[in-house]
Amino acid sequence: MADDRVLQPVTRAMGSLLPGLPQILSGRWGAGGMALSAWLLLIVIVVTRTDRLLAAAGGAWDERLALLTTVVGLVAAWSWCWRDLGRQTGARMAGVDQWSLAVRAFSRNRTAVVGLILIVLIYMVALLAPLITPHDPYEAYELTTMRLQGLSAAHPLGTDHLARDVLSRVLYGARISLTIGFVAVGISVTIGTMVGAVAGFLGGMVDNVIMRFVDMVISFPRLVLLIAIVALFESSISLVIIVLGLTLWPSTARIVRGEVLGLREREFVEAARALGYSKRRIILRHLVPNALPPVIVAATLGIGNTIVLEAGLSFLSLGVQPPTPSWGTMVADGRDELLNAWWLSTFPGLAIVFTVLAFNLVGDGLRDALDPRLRS
Repeated sequence: MADDRVLQPVTRAMGSLLPGLPQILSGRWGAGGMALSAWLLLIVIVVTRTDRLLAAAGGAWDERLALLTTVVGLVAAWSWCWRDLGRQTGARMAGVDQWSLAVRAFSRNRTAVVGLILIVLIYMVALLAPLITPHDPYEAYELTTMRLQGLSAAHPLGTDHLARDVLSRVLYGARISLTIGFVAVGISVTIGTMVGAVAGFLGGMVDNVIMRFVDMVISFPRLVLLIAIVALFESSISLVIIVLGLTLWPSTARIVRGEVLGLREREFVEAARALGYSKRRIILRHLVPNALPPVIVAATLGIGNTIVLEAGLSFLSLGVQPPTPSWGTMVADGRDELLNAWWLSTFPGLAIVFTVLAFNLVGDGLRDALDPRLRS
């Protein structure tokens, strides 16, 4: 106890200067590394982009969002560190629930934690793009002198065929790809969870009708269906999100149905029936929360798959339309210049690879952490 009283002011002082450092030194490098990385990134932005931060208050909506993200991120990292230190030095909890055990198991999976840190940094970069991009992603410089320029100090990732800065377009493209992936998966997971829960709980004819419809949707070639729908209407970000969200839900529905078939005979569901609870309440309050672990894993892996699908549509000129930057359109723009201007397709392609890899690492880590049979 004496050592703890001596070390407590030191750890609090380190937490004030560098949030996350005390957690790293205590062996919790996952949570500490994420907080410290986010804090350092925001501090660098504040120091090097002070003029943009001051101008963002009266700027466009994305600039104000970047300013809000900076302020909230700094406060959140600092306050989390102090609250975490308080919990560590306070009294220990008498019991630990399953979610706490899952968090501990996930934090011990270093590859999954690295993937989570990458995802947090990628989302922060996407939100902070107006503050950190060196150039306007839509600005075309002198075509005769700046077209297809290689890597340089002024343009770290070179310029494209319209003399636009590739680094700025890659950073802005992250906002499009991540937004489409997150929102589309949110729509598909919501629909799939409700459809699967209803089919699994009601059973009988309702289950047969719903699952035959799910099989019919799955049987359609997804890419061909996406191309047909997008080709019939004017392509836009909203249309891409809706189309992806409405075509990716069947796999989630089958997962949830399988979980609910095992849960509906459990004692707590029988007790809810005996108490006279409605079917809607049993599904929403008792079955869906207990079926969430596999849904969370499916959603995490689904975001990576959705980003790849969106990039494929954009590559085929059926997704996000120019001049809006998207990783898929950037890869498509460089396919005819692979030998002379390799950077046009390489860097947005690497962005897709690392983003999808990060989501897959987190998905694998969540699968192991949420399954009690796989916890070490």
